[in-house]
Amino acid sequence: MRIRAIIGSQEICNQDELSDALAKEGFTLTQSSISRDLKLLKVVKGTTMEGKSVYMLPENPYYRRVSETSRVGQTIQKEVVDITISGQLAVVKCRAGYAAGIAGEIDRSGFNEVLGTVAGYDTVFVALAEGYDAEMVESKLRALAIF
Repeated sequence: MRIRAIIGSQEICNQDELSDALAKEGFTLTQSSISRDLKLLKVVKGTTMEGKSVYMLPENPYYRRVSETSRVGQTIQKEVVDITISGQLAVVKCRAGYAAGIAGEIDRSGFNEVLGTVAGYDTVFVALAEGYDAEMVESKLRALAIF
């Protein structure tokens, strides 16, 4: 299918760009046909290393399905750059665009010491409970991240 070939070889950001690329190859599809085909191909929006949001196919190494990212550590394993704890705050630095997924993984981890998280673009702030053991929290976060 041409959609698969185009998405696999170009950075396509939206359906208009995909429609234009298909038109250059002589294909004319309606928006609803493109949407249906994208769903059938299990195409998702993902973030490139440069932080650009593009369509991705399942075989793309950065492709993440909701069911895959819901397992503790799936996202965090490859995307965490550094973890620092200061006071009642842990700061998790990650690759661009992955903070929300990592925050979700930390929230789902069930660590009693974690009160909650706030995610930015490449940083997650982790609010820690009073009286926590800093070494233990850092150890748990690093184990989750598989440093």
